Amino acid sequence: MAAASGVLLLLFSAALAGGAAAQPAFPPWNGTFPFGPGFGGMGGGAGAGEAAGTGVPAMFVFGDSLTDNGNNNDLPSLAKANYLPYGIDFAGGPTGRFSNGFTMVDEIAQLLGLPLLRANPEAATADAALHGVNYASAAAGILDNTGQNFVGRIPFNQQIKNFQKTLDLLTPKLGAAKLASSLGRSIFYVGMGSNDYLNNYLMPNYNTRNEYNGDQYSTLLVQQYAKQLNSLYNLGARKFVIAGVGSMACIPNMRARSPRNLCSPDVDDLIIPFNNKVKAMVNTLNVNRPRAKFIYVDNYAMIAEVLRNPLNRGMITCLPFLRPCLNRNGYIFWDAFHPTERVNVLLGKAAFNGGNDVVYPMNIQQLAAWQP
Repeated sequence: MAAASGVLLLLFSAALAGGAAAQPAFPPWNGTFPFGPGFGGMGGGAGAGEAAGTGVPAMFVFGDSLTDNGNNNDLPSLAKANYLPYGIDFAGGPTGRFSNGFTMVDEIAQLLGLPLLRANPEAATADAALHGVNYASAAAGILDNTGQNFVGRIPFNQQIKNFQKTLDLLTPKLGAAKLASSLGRSIFYVGMGSNDYLNNYLMPNYNTRNEYNGDQYSTLLVQQYAKQLNSLYNLGARKFVIAGVGSMACIPNMRARSPRNLCSPDVDDLIIPFNNKVKAMVNTLNVNRPRAKFIYVDNYAMIAEVLRNPLNRGMITCLPFLRPCLNRNGYIFWDAFHPTERVNVLLGKAAFNGGNDVVYPMNIQQLAAWQP
């Protein structure tokens, strides 16, 4: 998703226009997900290293600003988060994560018993890349031209090329056979698509909406997505976690665009068909690639349920004017697009050990143990 700089200007403008975006529309979030038992053990999941017996040697992450941990820091990009108050609750301070602390994949890495992954520029040696690498880039998309309003970003196609460079580092150290075995047991987390809507299809300076209707565009995206995932398969990936696009109708950015601080259900009308096609793609890949396993994390269901529940609607961003709120655990959103660490941790735990209502056909813990 997009960087915060333009987002904050948008929120500030909306506040000046009527004050709607600057005031909480609902009580602060109470820090829970309103799901039943199938949601997984949200009360106290495994801590760092507690799941070290999963046998997963590494995790490789491909995505956008929801998982970026610093890959845009040295780019000529408007999509950066390597400054305070981003990272205010992270042990290392600002790193490029678009959160006050952990991202969802940070939590997943710890639940797998792995160290926090390095951003690609920090994994320039084989030793640095042994436990995996994070290639995610804010403003990146499935399509190469997505996010160009933010100038520098690393599209999914280039992220895959960066992974190939990592393999060139690891091959001499491990040898081809050992590397293939390691990759086969590693987790490949892919979360793409948000920016292909927010920073492409819905942008007035793009012609995409004139070229494709919603159905045609989602088909185009998923066809390209499948090709990209097959490229990763051909490079040795076998255990895939595919994250769906979360509900965006009521994110603070969308509410700030409305004079009355209302949600924009037409945005989710575009997202839902895309997610449905991604689920179908996952099913097809599982049939066509029997020696691999693809699972789908339903971020849309998790976020939408939180936003629908009147007791959990921490709709206002925690960070409206670069002064962070004190009770950050009481909010869903850190800025106009990105969840707080509290939500990211809960999402990560749900993906790790949740039921089929949120992660299908198995969760990450089960995927780690799966063998063809």
